[in-house]
Amino acid sequence: MFKRSTLTLAGAAMSGALLLSGCANHMSQRSEHEERIERKLLAHSLLIDVGSPAVLELPQRRVRINEQKTFEVTEFDVTRHYDRYTPYQPWREVYEIPLGAVAIVAGVGANVLNVFMFGQLPDSVTKDWINYGFAGVNPAMNVQSHGRAEQNLAGIDDIQRDKRLEYSSLPWAERPVVVKAGKQTHELTTDRHGVLRLNLLDSPFAEQDLNHIGKLTIMVEDAQDETHSNTTLSISSNLRGKLLEAHNLIYDDLEGDDVNQWVHRVKRLSELGLEEEASELEQSLIELTRNDPELQREFLHSLTKNAGRLVADPGVS
Repeated sequence: MFKRSTLTLAGAAMSGALLLSGCANHMSQRSEHEERIERKLLAHSLLIDVGSPAVLELPQRRVRINEQKTFEVTEFDVTRHYDRYTPYQPWREVYEIPLGAVAIVAGVGANVLNVFMFGQLPDSVTKDWINYGFAGVNPAMNVQSHGRAEQNLAGIDDIQRDKRLEYSSLPWAERPVVVKAGKQTHELTTDRHGVLRLNLLDSPFAEQDLNHIGKLTIMVEDAQDETHSNTTLSISSNLRGKLLEAHNLIYDDLEGDDVNQWVHRVKRLSELGLEEEASELEQSLIELTRNDPELQREFLHSLTKNAGRLVADPGVS
């Protein structure tokens, strides 16, 4: 008697545990496809083009800097496979069991009818109703539900499709450049085209005595991978001898001078071979006298007569 009661209790406990734990209703596997591209950096270099000639004879120079990279590019087709299932929830059996019983009866009836219709009924009626019914009446399993479905990653197929080399050459745009002149170091910045505009008559070089400095060292570095490059640009002794006089001609107070001194400055810069600087000073003086047409005409006349320069009258359109 005692043994029979023990077996009854054990059976009831196992049935209760089975009812509470239940089984997941596995569904058809789902796959996702995508393309993956891997880029591996093989080479990285910075190229500094100081232009020609290699020795500075004029105070202005444009230095072009490019960044070159070589990549190994690999393309993959990636397929991820997911196992899908409907998780078990015991309380759903309250309505799934009676609905399952109805579905079994309906499914059996549909299959009998399908015999007389020569198999014209769809599988969603003849097979799916039966499957739904048996899953519904099973107390340890819920019926399939796409709305409640969960999934686990089952595996990944990674297939290489292509491998190639790619090259890029981009300007070192708006990036820092270090220029060393003697014992002093200056940090400058390139423009959006990767061009560094050096002007020995402008700051920061104008505040430095370059008379005994024979070269500039130009250095660039990418802080991400410490790729760096440097080169030198020599300054001719002839140019070094002109820099101080040229700086005074350009930057000394203009408003304190008369027209003759203005013309002398422009003419002297031209005689020093600094034609670009002479033209810039000439345009600055024309703009300075814009609100005094009489003074402007006097200046232009003197430029033509005493300096031999051909200047268009800004008042003539």
